[in-house]
Amino acid sequence: MPGAAAASEPAVEFAQAWAGAGGIGGWLTQDQARSLWDGAQQVRPGGRMLEIGSHQGRSTVVLGVAARARSASVIAVDPHVAGGMFGGAATRDLFLANVAAADLSGVVELVQEKSTAVRPGWREPLELLYVDGKHDYWTVRDDLRWVEHVAPGGPVFVHDAFSSIGVTLGLLVHVLPGRRLRYVGRVGSLARFEVGTPSARDRLRMLAELPWFLRNVAIKVVLRVARLWGSTRPDPY
Repeated sequence: MPGAAAASEPAVEFAQAWAGAGGIGGWLTQDQARSLWDGAQQVRPGGRMLEIGSHQGRSTVVLGVAARARSASVIAVDPHVAGGMFGGAATRDLFLANVAAADLSGVVELVQEKSTAVRPGWREPLELLYVDGKHDYWTVRDDLRWVEHVAPGGPVFVHDAFSSIGVTLGLLVHVLPGRRLRYVGRVGSLARFEVGTPSARDRLRMLAELPWFLRNVAIKVVLRVARLWGSTRPDPY
């Protein structure tokens, strides 16, 4: 049936994108990547997607493959600072190599700066925003201001929502009482919003995530204590 074949095409295309992205280092799960992919399908030909926090390019490749099929582009903002889990120049080189291996060099543009430094001078419209940068409250608060460049109805994704304390605090203080974003739902710790005026129901659905957030915080506290005795189990999400 032609209709069934057409309906299966997005799934096949995503599977191909994930085949290239899934082997890249990072924390994005396959289900979360599919959520990003689905959001990217809303981007019009020639539109821009902006990603804050690219690391080695796992999510970038997913967005980039979707963008290439739509003659769109991805702006990847990441300073690739040295130290800790970030890796500095070595991680940047891996990012560039992974983007090139996926044949996305003409689709993805790396802006090697802090998102907070780039935002004040940004003037271009965006059709998708993905926030996965530094997880402290102050940076998240600033990164959420990128929403002013996203078209009405455009998807906005925030990673480690209702998992990271800094990210969750930023959402509760600046999104929950705000008038720019309405909560759509989450896949694990990847929360999806859309640019638009939230209803009371949207706000209540955000509040309903707080028990899950408190559970995650409790697990992290237990894991921190366990590490004092040699545990190497990673944090959830």
